Amino acid sequence: MSQETEIQTLIAQTIALLRKKLGTRGKTLAESVRRAKRRLPRHVYKQAMELARAEPMAAHPRLRLILDTPRLEKAAHEVQAHLRSISLADRRWGWFLDTLGALAFNLLALAVLVLIFLLWRGLI
Repeated sequence: MSQETEIQTLIAQTIALLRKKLGTRGKTLAESVRRAKRRLPRHVYKQAMELARAEPMAAHPRLRLILDTPRLEKAAHEVQAHLRSISLADRRWGWFLDTLGALAFNLLALAVLVLIFLLWRGLI
């Protein structure tokens, strides 16, 4: 009986971590993982999708018996370990620096275009 609910609790914990760390808003694990696909490494994404495929079967009492519980537990622990290692402060700082870099590049491109226009018009 503990194995039956253990998979469901691991899936629920994974959904909660996806919401907390990556801000996904899916009701099921499959929806949450699909929304976070670009922000997850490939191997973590595959492990999470393996869990997502098992989610409907884990809710059914008879189908739950055919699940490979040790493999699903390992997948859940790997996904959760990756999600726990994500630092929200680093993500925010990275976003800020990316935005600042894009702004600096756009201003530099604008300055170059203005100089080219002034040279073309013969004002410099």
